[in-house]
Amino acid sequence: MSDSEVLELLQNAGVFRTGHFVFISGKHSETYVNKDALYPYTREISKLCKEMANRFASFNVDAVIGPAVGAAILSQWTAYHLSERLGREVFATYADKDGQGGFIIKRGYDKLIAGKRVLIVEDSVTTGGSMRKVIDVARIAGAEIVGAIAICNRGSVRNEDVGVPHFESLVTLQLEQWPQDRCELCERGIPVNTDLGHGREFLAHKA
Repeated sequence: MSDSEVLELLQNAGVFRTGHFVFISGKHSETYVNKDALYPYTREISKLCKEMANRFASFNVDAVIGPAVGAAILSQWTAYHLSERLGREVFATYADKDGQGGFIIKRGYDKLIAGKRVLIVEDSVTTGGSMRKVIDVARIAGAEIVGAIAICNRGSVRNEDVGVPHFESLVTLQLEQWPQDRCELCERGIPVNTDLGHGREFLAHKA
């Protein structure tokens, strides 16, 4: 799939929202990538994951892992398409949140990926922090990480940012962002969206 094809699919699924949003970084933007809007569309998810699988078909992947919640779905579909292409079973696993801002691999999945060639999948990355945490715990479990891939790269994330030899994304987005003390949207009095992103926390702290 080309960048334009991926963007069209995401637009048709209602992934892009406009307004006044606050990111986890504290920066503000008039565009928000609502990745959760994508997951009800199984055929679209399958298409994206097939492309992810195609890009790593030559890496001899044994298992796929993604951070819960959404990327657990990506793991399933990507592993399915790798299995179909390679003619053998490629396992699908996921990492749970540990309640302290990190991830943990449990449910026996740590043993499943030990000694295996593993691909990390994610829906979107801004700094690569969450993906890096999953990579770290997978390595602790004994996995050999062959690469990582995200649908959207929103922060020009590179190989070294997530600590893998090969990182890819299906599309790279350059979203205009402002620090909260220089936010053009705040200056224009545009209300902060409290349903998506971290607007609710921003307003509570501001009060």
